[in-house]
Amino acid sequence: MKVTLVNPPYPEKAHQHLPFIPLSLGYLGAVCEKGGHEVNVIDCQGEKLSPEDFRRRIEKIDADVVGITSATLTYKSALKIAKISKEVHPECTTVLGGCHATFWDVNALNECPALDVIVRKEGEITFLDLLSKLKGKESLDEVQGITFRKGDKIIRNEDRAYIENLDDLPFPAHHLLNLNSYIKVGKLIIPVMTSRGCVYWCDFCTAVRMFGRKYRMRSPKNVVDELEFLYNKYGADQFTFYDDAFTVDPRRVDEICDEIMRRKLPIHWDCETRVDMVNKPLLEKMKKAGCIAVWFGVESGSQTIIDQMHKKFKIEQTRDAFKMAHEVGLMTVASVILGFPGETEETAWETVNFVKSLNPEDVGFYIATPYPGTPLYDIVKEKGWLKTEDFDRYDTATPVFETPYLSMERLKEIRFKALQGFYLRPRYVLKMLAKGGVYGISAVRTSMAYLLRTLHLKLS
Repeated sequence: MKVTLVNPPYPEKAHQHLPFIPLSLGYLGAVCEKGGHEVNVIDCQGEKLSPEDFRRRIEKIDADVVGITSATLTYKSALKIAKISKEVHPECTTVLGGCHATFWDVNALNECPALDVIVRKEGEITFLDLLSKLKGKESLDEVQGITFRKGDKIIRNEDRAYIENLDDLPFPAHHLLNLNSYIKVGKLIIPVMTSRGCVYWCDFCTAVRMFGRKYRMRSPKNVVDELEFLYNKYGADQFTFYDDAFTVDPRRVDEICDEIMRRKLPIHWDCETRVDMVNKPLLEKMKKAGCIAVWFGVESGSQTIIDQMHKKFKIEQTRDAFKMAHEVGLMTVASVILGFPGETEETAWETVNFVKSLNPEDVGFYIATPYPGTPLYDIVKEKGWLKTEDFDRYDTATPVFETPYLSMERLKEIRFKALQGFYLRPRYVLKMLAKGGVYGISAVRTSMAYLLRTLHLKLS
């Protein structure tokens, strides 16, 4: 089968994120090639392609199947891609996967006649099974993990079991991507997935509902084999571990670090984890093995809000985690959610001031966003707080629901002032200039962007 995999463009008016390697398409491309299919990838985000640019690209490709990935923010763009694909290749099968499609499957098929199949949850084995049935012109009735159109009916097959041994997956097919599209500040940073699933059940997160509550891990050898392969093949020496909580199993992290050092790989990397899943010896070991930064899910500076999120950690653990990371010489990034139900102006500023006291090298102040499939979505729908289901606005910078405790307009103002207050501190700018590297330069650029925006607002 001739398969084209597509990462749709961001909506024009949404908060724009820097392009990153679409790891899900890398894995799909790899398993498809291993299965004997002919594959190409079109990353509209990485290559800055509009829907019409995509049309011109797909017109030059003979596609039996067009597989599209989508987050909530890019869902409407994905439907445009499906529609264009059908217009150009009427006989092709259009397939949509990703977290949003998983929890919006029937709606998506009803909303978009050009869409044929939804692949739910973990997609690699399901997509291969689907291709096999399509190639043999067989019924899709027995393909686990899909929702599909059958005549005038929409059929939702049973879920597929998760992949138990992640080492069975081939390494992502980076050769199908234009890697130059992802260079930031002169550096190619390649994402690496070492685990799937989570042992927690946070109310705002789709990850555990997408990949399961069981934490499935690749072996340390398999992980470092991939790092070494990418270093040798592409000269990549900087990586980011895309796991939702990299240090869930400290012993495995310790073994990964040992394997990196045993092979003397001259690499740098960062990871994301929970504040209650680190200790000083582990952080020291990570730094020795090339770790330069840790993204911590701070979420809030209010214990009340943390408890309502069902995060199950204490503010003191957040302080301890940042203190330990700084003591061993690691940079830190604080990931924060503003506007979760129960948030007031007082708790929001409590969070902003708390983050400053942690002294991180960078920060993400994200607006609580109710993604379909999460308890947060169910809560705001049930309470009548949801103001829009225009998913083009679900960019984590734009409020889309309003509670009796905090207006959307005030929340947006607080977020902007929080970012101003963080990035426009002269001492902070000087500190990041001194650090240099990807993180230092990126932080200074962000500071300059907020300075220009502030000056523009004052002059307008």
